[in-house]
Amino acid sequence: MRRRTSERRPDWKAKIEQLGLVFGTPARNPDGSPRPYWDEGVHYEFGLDEVLALEADVELLQAMCLEAVDHVVTTERYQQFAIPEWAWPHVAESWKRHDPHLYGRFDLRYDGSGPAKLLEYNADTPTSLLEASLVQWYWLTECHEGDDQWNSVHEQLVDRWREIRSRLPGGPVHFTWSAAEPTGEDHLTAAYLQETAAEAGVDTVGLPIEQIGWDGVLERFVDLEEAPMRTVVKNYPWEWLVVDDFGAHALDQLPRTQWIEPLWKMLLSNKALLAVLWEMHPGHPNLLPAFADHPGPLTEYVRKPKLGREGNNISVVTPQWRAEVGGVYGEEGYVYQAFDPLPDFDGMRPALGAWVVGDSAAGLGIRETHGLITDDGAAFVPHRIPAGPG
Repeated sequence: MRRRTSERRPDWKAKIEQLGLVFGTPARNPDGSPRPYWDEGVHYEFGLDEVLALEADVELLQAMCLEAVDHVVTTERYQQFAIPEWAWPHVAESWKRHDPHLYGRFDLRYDGSGPAKLLEYNADTPTSLLEASLVQWYWLTECHEGDDQWNSVHEQLVDRWREIRSRLPGGPVHFTWSAAEPTGEDHLTAAYLQETAAEAGVDTVGLPIEQIGWDGVLERFVDLEEAPMRTVVKNYPWEWLVVDDFGAHALDQLPRTQWIEPLWKMLLSNKALLAVLWEMHPGHPNLLPAFADHPGPLTEYVRKPKLGREGNNISVVTPQWRAEVGGVYGEEGYVYQAFDPLPDFDGMRPALGAWVVGDSAAGLGIRETHGLITDDGAAFVPHRIPAGPG
């Protein structure tokens, strides 16, 4: 694993916009100056042996996470996940029905010298999908012809839709996003997922989640044409849904209306999962020690809100290091994870985002920042696997 610098394509901005990457809050350089969110001026090289090892780590982590869901459902440990009590039986039923899931992203610490370490699992509403799938692939083919990339995200998404479509209720699949999300990233992700489903032969409809209607007479969700909504893909987290009236309808209507990602993924998208995994697999080489609601024996740790997003409300606590990001999360409780700083490459720290489609490893996206916490100031950078030695 090596960090490389290179010249950006003169028309790089137009080319990524043609692929749909039109949003983007600028990232930040170490001096505070703006940096392009998509930054092809740097990239990371991996050896094929490293990628094969990472793929194996990711699929093992996925299996361990599914085992953890089954454990939480069996032992009814929902309170540790800050899930409202009225939703507990719905989560259990969703898991026992095997409600179909589509994709997720593991965030990993990796420096090329040992097993990847799980930092968290974005299993419900993962971001940076288009960048990892299409945008960096076209960069590779144009700038490094003959090289390879850990990237079968698009093909696997299309195949996954073909695999699960028979398990979904009839009618079109509705792809939704929140119109209130200011960057446009959620809309972009929904549109890209809709494209992969259409390529698989699925009938699709797109609309903001705020425009979903509720027919109180027939007790069903309807779109703008008053057509029933039987399968809904949402870029809106379950923990937000279950605290309002809309969420109560969503859970009561399961499985007549199916949601992707499914309700049982509430357990995987919650950082309390990290403590459960460590409890079930203490000392595992792909895990960092983690404890719910207290630091346990840890004297150097990262405190993470169970439902936090984009690095918000994360604190790093060690004798040598201090870092903290503000935000609105934390009332739900915290998880304390052993501090293992991201590796330093030329003063930057990459976090690996390993994509899973279904239960299979599918590709890699990298976001890097100069700080200890990967937040919304991190840039997305591509990667490649050189075809020859060196």
